[in-house]
Amino acid sequence: MEFQNRCIFLVSLLSLALLGTLNAFKLVDSDSMTHHRITTAAILNITADVCKALAQQEGRDFVLAEDSLSVQNLSEACLFTDSVKAFQTAITVISGRNAWVDLRHALDEEYHFDDESFVRGRRLITRGLAAAKANIKQKNYQAAQLAVGEILHTLQDFYSHSNWVELGNRIAFSTLIRADLNFDNIADINTPTCRNCEGDNCDNNILETVIAEKKITSGYFSLTSSSKPNGKCSHGSSLDRTSKTEPRGGINKDAVDSEHGSLHAQAAQVAVTASSQLLQDIRGAAGDADFLRFLGISRSSTSSGVVLCFVIDTSSGTAGVLAELKRLAASVVSNVSDKPDVYILVPFNETSHGPLKKTSDSDEFLSEINSLSASGAGNSSEPRQSLSGLLLALAEAPSSSEIFVFTSGPPGDSHLESTLTALIENTKSAVNFLLTNLSSVQSGDLYRTLARVSGGQAIEITEQEFNQTLTIVTDALKSAQATLLQVVRNPGAPETFAFTVDASVRTLLVYVTGDSLTFTIISASGVGQRSRESVGRLGTIQKVGNFQTVRLTSPLQTGQWRININSARPYTLKAIGESTIDFFFDFVEVIQHPQPGFTVLNSRPQTGGNASLSVSVTGGSSVKVTEVTLSQVSGTDTVAGAVEQTATGDYLVTLSRLPEGAFSLQLKGENSSSSRASDMLFQRQSSTQLRTSAVAVTAQESGDWRPGSNLTVNFTVATANNAGKTVAIRPTNNRGFAMSYPSSLTLGSGGQAEDKGTIFAPADTPSGTAVTLVIEAVAPSGTDFNYVVMRLAVTAEETDVTPPECESVTVNANCTRNCTLRTWNFTAVVSDGRQGSGVGRVSVREARGTLNTTSLPGAGGFNVTLASFSTSCCSEEVVLVAADGVGNVGTCLIRSGGGGGGHTVSLLLPLWVSMVGLTLVKALHGS
Repeated sequence: MEFQNRCIFLVSLLSLALLGTLNAFKLVDSDSMTHHRITTAAILNITADVCKALAQQEGRDFVLAEDSLSVQNLSEACLFTDSVKAFQTAITVISGRNAWVDLRHALDEEYHFDDESFVRGRRLITRGLAAAKANIKQKNYQAAQLAVGEILHTLQDFYSHSNWVELGNRIAFSTLIRADLNFDNIADINTPTCRNCEGDNCDNNILETVIAEKKITSGYFSLTSSSKPNGKCSHGSSLDRTSKTEPRGGINKDAVDSEHGSLHAQAAQVAVTASSQLLQDIRGAAGDADFLRFLGISRSSTSSGVVLCFVIDTSSGTAGVLAELKRLAASVVSNVSDKPDVYILVPFNETSHGPLKKTSDSDEFLSEINSLSASGAGNSSEPRQSLSGLLLALAEAPSSSEIFVFTSGPPGDSHLESTLTALIENTKSAVNFLLTNLSSVQSGDLYRTLARVSGGQAIEITEQEFNQTLTIVTDALKSAQATLLQVVRNPGAPETFAFTVDASVRTLLVYVTGDSLTFTIISASGVGQRSRESVGRLGTIQKVGNFQTVRLTSPLQTGQWRININSARPYTLKAIGESTIDFFFDFVEVIQHPQPGFTVLNSRPQTGGNASLSVSVTGGSSVKVTEVTLSQVSGTDTVAGAVEQTATGDYLVTLSRLPEGAFSLQLKGENSSSSRASDMLFQRQSSTQLRTSAVAVTAQESGDWRPGSNLTVNFTVATANNAGKTVAIRPTNNRGFAMSYPSSLTLGSGGQAEDKGTIFAPADTPSGTAVTLVIEAVAPSGTDFNYVVMRLAVTAEETDVTPPECESVTVNANCTRNCTLRTWNFTAVVSDGRQGSGVGRVSVREARGTLNTTSLPGAGGFNVTLASFSTSCCSEEVVLVAADGVGNVGTCLIRSGGGGGGHTVSLLLPLWVSMVGLTLVKALHGS
C-alpha cells in the first residue's frame, strides 16, 4: 500500500507540474532558505576553510576580494579560477541530488526524519557518508557527489522537522553523522509530544514535559491517511492529512510561513552548520587535495584543471600513430603549464577493449601509454571495439570533457550507438575522432555521426598527416574554453554565420571540418581572410585532410564576426574562445513541496510538452543572462525561453514547447564589468545536440549494493497511444557486470508498463566502485527511444565505525619570548584499536610546520602511528586529524601550553561556520 501511495503522489506531483500549478516563484523570490541555499553555503564554507589552511601552509595570506563568499571570489582567493565551471557543476550535482530526495522518496519517512524515524534516518546518513568516502578513495567523484547530496537532504531535514531547535539547541547534533555514538533521549511511541495549536498559532504546541526532559521528537506526515499515534505532533502544511487530527497543527520549519516558521532562520542556520560538519568529516577522510577534486577543483599553478582522455586503437596498423601519441604525451607531461589534472587511457583493438586507466599522476599516465604496443592482423577494414572503449571513457570522464578517439578501422560494435548517444547527451562531453587511412568513406559514418551529436570533430587524414592534427589535443588542454558558435550542416549549402566576440575572450579558434569547401572569415571591423590564405590579416589557417584550423591573432576585435562557408558537402563549424564567461545547463523537474528546488532529468525531455532548464553561468556577479533559445540543428524553428534568476543566482528557464528533431541551446547576456557598452554583450552555445522523446523512462534502485550481491532496479516506461504494443528494453553498464532484464515490455491500457531488473557486483568488487547503468526503451515504431542514466555505487558493509584516538601526547614548548623566533613540537601516538581498520591518514590543520609519521607495533598487539610535528610558537594550537582505513575521522586539539588532549575530540568546525549568515554573504578572513 505504501508503494501504491507513493506512486499516486508522484503522479499527482508530475501532473501538477505539467499543468503549471507548481510555479517557480519560490525558486525565484523567496524569504526562506531552501536546501539548495543551505547546501551551497556549507560547500562554500568548507572550501574556504580548506583554502585558508592551504594558504597558511604555503606561507601566504588568504584574502577574499569582497567581504562575502561566492564561487567567483573564492576561486580567485583559492587560486582555482580555471576550475570555476567544474566547481559550480559539483555544487549543482550535489544540490540537485538533494532535491531529488523530495521527488523520489517523498513518502519514505526516514529520508526526512518524519514519524520519529530517528534511528533509521541516522542509518541512512552514516551509510551514505561511508559510501561517499569510499567513492572518493576510488576517485569516483560524481558518485560521491550524488551520495553526499542525498544524505545532506536528510541531515538538513532533521533540523526543520524535529524539535531540536525548539529544545534551545543552536549547534549541530554530531551524533547524526557518527554511528559509534549513542542516540539517546528519543520520545518513544507512547510519549505524547504535542497539544492542539491555538487557531493558526502553533508556537507553543510542543508539550512542556518534552521540552523540560529534552526529548527529541518529530512530526508525523501522510498524504493519504489522517491517523497517527495518540498525542503525537504532526509535520503540518496543507498536504499533511495528519495535521487535521488531534493534536492539530504542526511543528515543521521548512519555510518562514510554516507552522513553526518563526524558527525557520535558526533551523536553517544550524542546518548550514551541520552540513559543514559533515563536509569537514569527508575532508578529514579524503585529505585536502582529494576533497577539492571531489568538488571539481584543481588547484595547481601547472595544471589547467582539464582531463586528457585518450581512447587508442592498438591494432598492428597503428604503430606509427602510437609512436606519435607517445611523443605527444611526453610533451604534455613535461609542459610547465596547462598540464591536465586527470589522465584517462582506454586501449582497444579488433578483439578487446580496456581496461580503463585513470590517474592524476602524469608519470603513471606516461608509463601506461608507453607500455602500449600495436598487435593484430593489421587490416584497416577489420572492425574494432572502438565504441566499447569510448563507452568506458564517457562513463568515467567528468561532464563536459573532451575525449579523443584514435583509430584506423570501422567500429565492430555499432549496436552501442544509442547507448553512446545517451551518455553524450547526459554528460555533454565532446568526442573527437582522428581517423587514419580508413578503408572506405562508409567505414567512418558512425564516427562522423557521434562527432556531430557531441560537438566534436571527425578528422580524416593519412598516417603521414597525423602529427599535424595533434594541435587539437593541445588546444583542448587550455583552460576555460567556451563555445561561441557550433554549426552542423548535412547536406551542406552556402551560408553565412555570425557570432559575437566579447571583451572576455582572450584567444579565438575556429574549426571547419568537411571536404570540398572554402570559407572567408570577417572580423567585427570588416577585415576578411580567405581559407586559401595560410597567413593573413586576421591570423593563420592550417589545413590537414578534411580539417582546417583558424587561429585568430590577439588582441581580438570585439563585436560581431562572420564566416561565409561555400560547400555542397556536409560540414561542421565551431568557434571556441578562452574566456571566464561560460555556462552549463540541465533539463530539470521543478519541485515546490515541501521546499522549492529542482532535480536534474537523466533522460530526454518529453515530446510535445513544456520544459524547464536550470542554467548556471561563470564569470562573477557582473554577468547576467538575458536570453536563452533552443534552435533546430537542421531547420529554422527556434523557441525562446522565459528567463528568471533564482535566489541562488542561477537561472530557471521555462519553455512552452521544444523544437522537433535535434536542437542546441544558445545563450546571450551582458557583462556589466566591461568598460564600453558595445563590449557588454556576449553569446555562448552548447556543443551537444539534444532531442526530445515520446517515450518516458524512470528508474529507481532498491537498497544498498554490496560486493557479491545483486542490486534490484525498478523501472517504468510510458508512451501515449500505444496500449498493447511492445517496447524493447536495452540495459548496458560500463563494468561488464552481469544483468538480468526483460528484453521487452508490453504497454498496459494507459500506455505504461513497470518491471524490474538486477545487476550483479562480483565479490571482489572494491568498495566505492562506481557503475554507470543505461536503460534504454525503444518505441514500438523503432524510430524513437529514450533512456535513463543511473550512477550507482558498490560499497562494502563497514564493521569499523569508531574513529582513531590520540592515546598520548608529549609537548615540548618554550614560547615565552618573541614567537617568530621560536618553535615548539609535539609527539602523539594515534591508534585505531584492536578491532579497527588501522590508521590510514594523519594530517594537521591550523598550523604550518613539519609533520612526520611512523607506524610502530603497539602494546595491544596492533600497529599504532607515531606522529611528530614542529611549528612556530606563533601557532599556539594545532589540530591533529587522523582517519582510519574506512574513513572514520578523529581529531585532537594540541596546545603549546602543554594541555594536550589525550582523547579524541569531536569534530572541530572551521571558523567560517560560526560566522555564516542566512544571506550567505558574510565571512571572516582572519585568524
